[in-house]
Amino acid sequence: MSLYFEIHKTQVDARAGTLHTPHGPIPTPVFAPVGTQGTVKAIPPRDLQLLGASLVLANTYHLHLRPGDQLIRDLGGLHRFMAWPGPILTDSGGFQVFSLAQISRIDDDGVTFRSHLDGSKRRLTPESSIAIQENLGADIIMCFDQCPPPTDRAAVADAVRRTTAWAVRCREAHPDDSQQALFGIVQGGIFEDLRAESAAALRALDFPGYAIGGLAVGETKSQMLEALRFTVSQLPADKPRYLMGVGEPDDLALAVLCGVDMFDCVMPTRLARHGSALTPNGRVNMRNLVYATDQQPLVEGCSCYCCQHFSRAYLRHLVKAGEILGAYLLSIHNVYFLIQHMRAMREAILNGDLRAYVTHFLERYLQTA
Repeated sequence: MSLYFEIHKTQVDARAGTLHTPHGPIPTPVFAPVGTQGTVKAIPPRDLQLLGASLVLANTYHLHLRPGDQLIRDLGGLHRFMAWPGPILTDSGGFQVFSLAQISRIDDDGVTFRSHLDGSKRRLTPESSIAIQENLGADIIMCFDQCPPPTDRAAVADAVRRTTAWAVRCREAHPDDSQQALFGIVQGGIFEDLRAESAAALRALDFPGYAIGGLAVGETKSQMLEALRFTVSQLPADKPRYLMGVGEPDDLALAVLCGVDMFDCVMPTRLARHGSALTPNGRVNMRNLVYATDQQPLVEGCSCYCCQHFSRAYLRHLVKAGEILGAYLLSIHNVYFLIQHMRAMREAILNGDLRAYVTHFLERYLQTA
């Protein structure tokens, strides 16, 4: 197989493993920085490697619209195009179609929409989503799915039915000899019976990995965690589990305890562009006046380039002045913070003390939330 998953040790539901791909191994649990348009905002690929990133996510919808997936294919594929040598995951484009585009029609065959760039009429189907992702050349690709409002039972039930049918078509459109691993996406909102129905249908298709979609999109945190715990219990124990679009440090800790292996989110770089940093004691807003004369590093003991060389006072100056360097430094710090958080949890699983790590982490991180 082009992708296979090893589990080295478990602690209750949490697992420390290695996901092997054509572009290298991914130690799990893992957080993937998001490179929506073939770039993790403000961070060059060289620095992602230095930060220890082992997986990057790119977006099918955006790259299909600009510069075009066929162009990327003709230029050697996404790895060469963005000069990233490690593993890449592409999403199906479904979430962006439903959240960004002006939808003109959803039917059982696919979605007709208008581009958010130029208003041009477009069509996305399970087959075209797979074809686009094949052109991009990612190591891990996703089935086309429908992401509904998580608490609207009627809408969720329709989305589960449609997502299941689309997963069958994606499986059929995906070549048997492909080096890309196709993951199914479980939908079902906050409803256990619909989650169970979705997971059972996808298990029957025997995907090499399973994503958990439709969470962190409007439900409460307690609803998300309850739905997550249940969904994980419905998935194969020997396959990687990927929680889509979740990146808050406390959510990562609780999800790893539930048995999730993979995560992605735009949050760390988005926060950085707005002048906020992740620290063990919670988020900090670098615009605050208290940092104007503060000569301490952003986080004492952090070994990222930002914390090793620059003071809080300088970072505040950059943010207040709107300097690009501020977004760069805070971005590399925030991404490094999450990568180190995942590494620490992996080590805690291997050492058998994950619960102690999570308890201590949450006590500090949530004290100022």
